[in-house]
Amino acid sequence: MPEPLISIGLVTWNSAAHLPGCLNALANQEYANFELIVADNASADDSLELVLRHYPNAKVIRNAGNTGFCHAHNQAIQASKGVYYLPLNPDVEMKTGYISNLVRALENRQGYGLAAGKLLLIPHEEDRWRLDSTGLFIDRCRRQYLRGHGEIDHGQYDKSGEVFGVDGAAPLYRREMLEDIKIDSQYFDESFFAHKEDVDLVWRARLFGWGCWYQPLAVAYHRRSFRPGKREAVTPDIRVDAIKNRYLLLIKNETTSGWRRDWFHIIWYDLKILAYICLFERSSLKAFSLLWHDWPRAQAWRREIVRRTRVKPDDILNWFK
Repeated sequence: MPEPLISIGLVTWNSAAHLPGCLNALANQEYANFELIVADNASADDSLELVLRHYPNAKVIRNAGNTGFCHAHNQAIQASKGVYYLPLNPDVEMKTGYISNLVRALENRQGYGLAAGKLLLIPHEEDRWRLDSTGLFIDRCRRQYLRGHGEIDHGQYDKSGEVFGVDGAAPLYRREMLEDIKIDSQYFDESFFAHKEDVDLVWRARLFGWGCWYQPLAVAYHRRSFRPGKREAVTPDIRVDAIKNRYLLLIKNETTSGWRRDWFHIIWYDLKILAYICLFERSSLKAFSLLWHDWPRAQAWRREIVRRTRVKPDDILNWFK
């Protein structure tokens, strides 16, 4: 039986420093039946030239400006032909067998629309291998977590199994799932621009009945720039997006039963967020004006999500520990 076609989407924006490692790792994959689609967000460096030097037959989308992670990947998905779509961050280096292991995980599980591998942080010389992500989880405050992030890898996550969601750095999405969950012709909600868009897609997929699988045999290395607990290391614009997108997540995806059960946890966490930005990060108050602008559209998406939700309330709530 022939291998299914995999579409690999690579969004570049001044990514030249990371691309050689990413592209060399892609060339070393044993999985041969893939197409590469690169959406370049007006890079000022030689990002696009580097990709075409390695893959001259790659499909190229040239944007006039930085249109964001979400819009660029939506363009790449629309241009793709694969049975599966793998959004690959330029700062990810996949070990041999990464793609084939994720494909096998989904080929054997028709009810699952997303798969994640074991992502490891690329260490400094003095560090041991530490985990970046073995899946996404959400707590009762509706704060998302990278499972295992920062832990030394002792094999504690070497058992495959179902997880709530997958991180957006190098997941595998079933094309059927992407087509099922899109709204207004968008797979990733472009209101997010970047950050938490992977959580939004996962939550929506869960509401529509799709499962997520973790496969530790698929290993990759990630130079994560926005790390949990390192807020001061990111730009003000990303901090603003992180706050705005939290509330877009809740407006669109929170269920009535979830709010009834966890409203105190959610509000208490949000009060702490508001106190922090008022005291230490007043520039992030801009997030609330942006949220007000996006409110009508988010409400329209919510109505559509509620209409198309297929799972029982407890199927979601059981994940929010």
